[in-house]
Amino acid sequence: MSDPVSTHGWTSVPRDAATVLKTRQEIKDPSPHRVQDISLPQTPLANAVTEYAKRELSEQTFNHSMRVYFYGRALLLDHFPTWRFSPETYLLACLLHDIGTTDTNLSATLLSFEFYGGMLALQLLTEELHAPTEQAESVAEAVIRHQDLGTEGKITVLGQVLQMATVFDNMGLHATLISKATIEDVVQHYPRKGWSACFAATIRKENGLKPWAHTTKLGEEDFPGGVEGNEVMRPYD
Repeated sequence: MSDPVSTHGWTSVPRDAATVLKTRQEIKDPSPHRVQDISLPQTPLANAVTEYAKRELSEQTFNHSMRVYFYGRALLLDHFPTWRFSPETYLLACLLHDIGTTDTNLSATLLSFEFYGGMLALQLLTEELHAPTEQAESVAEAVIRHQDLGTEGKITVLGQVLQMATVFDNMGLHATLISKATIEDVVQHYPRKGWSACFAATIRKENGLKPWAHTTKLGEEDFPGGVEGNEVMRPYD
């Protein structure tokens, strides 16, 4: 029987991405990866969550979620080959990490979008889709903490990959870790369609509705400004 801790990405790693990058066994240039060469889970659970995400999210947000999946898988292949956990669990986290940003969900609660999103993800996976508890809770933890950037403490390995892939797509951080050829192929399959402006507007909307929002930790203007100023992705926006 597989260990649910390792299978669903509960292994503890440093929260600080710079510290994590120093632990790489080999520092090398990223390889080109194509969407068609990276496995995409087609299980009943993965398909159900994919359909849910397509239904609930805007096209831009759904495409962002899929880019995060493929960028994260590319990071693992090139830089962290010993980090092994279920691709299905990672896909679920990618598809659900921004579920709290929909217009309906932003206005449904006073909670910050990541926290409410984690609650929605947990409810969907456990009550409606009957996913294993360890898997559902791993996804919820990653969703809640996907903007919990910092230098102290630890995070799950699933959460760290989700963070790194998200800030790469949103702000162009860790730009040397993923090849231009990979970006071009992923964007061809899942176009950005003005994602930088779209997500910056969402950040400002939440901060306006909820001045206490966790997102403000990243800078009330620095964060949306950094998203808008994403030079790595500007050619594709």
